[in-house]
Amino acid sequence: MKAKVLLPAIATALLISSVAAAQDDEVNWSSLTEQQQQVLNPYAENWDSLPGERRARLAEGARRWSEMDAEDRTAARERFQDWQSLTDDQRAAIRDRYNQFQRLTPREKARIRSNFRHFRDLPADRRQQLRDRFRNMTPDQRQKVRDRLRQHRVRPRPSDRPH
Repeated sequence: MKAKVLLPAIATALLISSVAAAQDDEVNWSSLTEQQQQVLNPYAENWDSLPGERRARLAEGARRWSEMDAEDRTAARERFQDWQSLTDDQRAAIRDRYNQFQRLTPREKARIRSNFRHFRDLPADRRQQLRDRFRNMTPDQRQKVRDRLRQHRVRPRPSDRPH
């Protein structure tokens, strides 16, 4: 008997909470700042027909854009142009790598960021030598390098080891 009453009550509560959460994501045109409205003006006519999640992302992007200085905006435009010049397959591959990165542990992410900074700080000619050397390897050789780097760089700290 309790299950007959409890299940519909739970279902109703979940439905109400999901509707409330969806409404929280809603970004109305009138709730945008004047700066956001200027940035998003191309979307003004169709704003209400855009999905709530997209409106929220656009509003956040417009907020960040309005806080950028001229140099940051120029860099952002260049990155966006680079992104637009990619094929759909290239974009999908980048999204996939991003999602893989997001699933890593904080320690693994830190290791990758550290390696990237180290590589970026090398002289340009040394970076090019490393790129060329890697490109000229066979797939098996590349995998061995990756495996070796993982083994050397990701060692458990004493506090990470089981007792």
